[in-house]
Amino acid sequence: MSLARLRAGLARRTEGAVEARADRGSVILEGRARDWNEKMELGWYAAEFGFRGVVNDIEAAGCEWAAGEAPLSATEAGGLGHATAGAGGASAAAAGAGPARSPADRPGRPLEGRAFDVAVIGGGVIGCAIARELAKWKISVVLLEKEEDVAVHTSSRNDGMIHDGFAAKPGSLKAKYNVLGNRLWEPLAKDLGIGFSRPGSLIVFSNAALAGAYPVLAARAAKNGVDGWEYWSPRRVRAEEPNIAEVQHGGFFLPSAGILSPYKATVALAESAAANGVTVSLDTCVRGLDREGNRITRVLTTRGDFRAGVVVNAAGNWADVVAAMADDRFFSLHQRRGVDMILDEATGRFQNHILGMPSLTQTRSRTKGGGLVKTIEGNILVGPTATEAPGREGYGTRPAELRELERHFRLNRRLSPSQVITYFAGVRPCTYEEDFIVERSARIANLVHAAGIQSPGLASAPAIAAEMARLAVEALSGTRKVTPNESFIARRQATPELRRLPLEERAAIIARNPAYGRIVCRCEEVSEGEIRDALRSPVPALSLDAVKRRARAGMGRCHGGFCTPRVMEILADELGLGLDEVTKKGPGSRIALGETKGGRS
Repeated sequence: MSLARLRAGLARRTEGAVEARADRGSVILEGRARDWNEKMELGWYAAEFGFRGVVNDIEAAGCEWAAGEAPLSATEAGGLGHATAGAGGASAAAAGAGPARSPADRPGRPLEGRAFDVAVIGGGVIGCAIARELAKWKISVVLLEKEEDVAVHTSSRNDGMIHDGFAAKPGSLKAKYNVLGNRLWEPLAKDLGIGFSRPGSLIVFSNAALAGAYPVLAARAAKNGVDGWEYWSPRRVRAEEPNIAEVQHGGFFLPSAGILSPYKATVALAESAAANGVTVSLDTCVRGLDREGNRITRVLTTRGDFRAGVVVNAAGNWADVVAAMADDRFFSLHQRRGVDMILDEATGRFQNHILGMPSLTQTRSRTKGGGLVKTIEGNILVGPTATEAPGREGYGTRPAELRELERHFRLNRRLSPSQVITYFAGVRPCTYEEDFIVERSARIANLVHAAGIQSPGLASAPAIAAEMARLAVEALSGTRKVTPNESFIARRQATPELRRLPLEERAAIIARNPAYGRIVCRCEEVSEGEIRDALRSPVPALSLDAVKRRARAGMGRCHGGFCTPRVMEILADELGLGLDEVTKKGPGSRIALGETKGGRS
């Protein structure tokens, strides 16, 4: 009956241009839409009919796809990158950034012929958190990441906010894992040795109508199990935020909202996993999955093919591609771009809390509307925007998006566009149900999915990881006995951030190792010792961007204009490379092309 009603609705809306068919509890949409927006609207419309998932194979007129980012067709299990036929007949696609680099470009095949109890696909915050959770068991685990480092994509392209859980739809997996994850982050951050704080989130009422809706907001927070909330009068808002907009009608304060560095958190999770025995295989693109019956038997990668007892799909914007490799594609992901501005670190003193001022229309939208987020380092982030657009890794920014962000400056009278030091874009992987997928495959016995993990995915990561590890161990227990790892080391040995230490502690560290006394990045006060530590960690930095994610060298106002040559020299020295071999972000991104004047590059 649901399928019949959906077909009738599609016929009215598209005059027969789009059709629907059922497939193993999901619905597949096929045909042609006028444009990308109509394709999205039809996907959301189909999600209202209660199917397990929506697979949106509608072609959109006038949609220009980046190379290798075309949507999957219903007749193809893959269709991207370097396809490989897996056992069982389904073609498979490279789970990576568009077409994978040729296997010939990747040195060695260290995974060839090996066997692991669990293979985790994806080195974002979700995959790295899952790998660390799995390390708590006496099993062999490999973490696969197609880039030259972890946290290259969505996990470093967000505002670092640990959401309180209020905004998620009551009863959704987003609401469940957001609140649970929010509670887990503070002790986890201590174990990982990374910064974490709870400035709280203040939703400022822009008009009397929104202020009158406080009981509704409080009821929603209660339904979601949020840890605390309260009404702030206009006087209280002004006292807490002296630079707040002149016109405001009080606010809704959620004290549990936190902040951390998303890329440092992801790196720390990966390093903790590696220190506990997880094999972290970078620059490793998954090309396919071999199956026998309803089980995956081998994972095919550009660094070698190996056997796996359980496969965990945590591939971010490519999770539907990985699902297709196993012939378990019951959902499609669509991409929601978000652009943020970063303000100078000096602006941090002008704001005490995370601030947002939604309008009535924003409260009914699919996004939270953005705002001003004070980061753990002290910068203020403005945004993000939210735009439905094709492209799994489309990170270009546009003038119109930056102009759209300027509306947030009205929230804080001490902030202005003149304080912007840079801006960036991120892409969120969304299902048409606009909820997380955290479950064992209904079709493949040894496959577990963590998909559609958009905002508040960072906040939810520890809770999702705990559940995914439980499901993976449950799947593995069907073939072998699994016992806890009593030697698991929870506390990570973190590199000290000298700029945040008292002078006496800095002096003691420098006395032990003079490299900590040689400042390389003046903007962020990063020493040579911290950079060398990043290059010697359990998941070592191999590029300028990887150093930046760990030590923040190059993240200041000058964007590496001063420190880049010195960081390159340290990288070359530690890795045994020539200066012309040092890259910004892995293969294909060399900075120096060769020697000049018969000297160094």
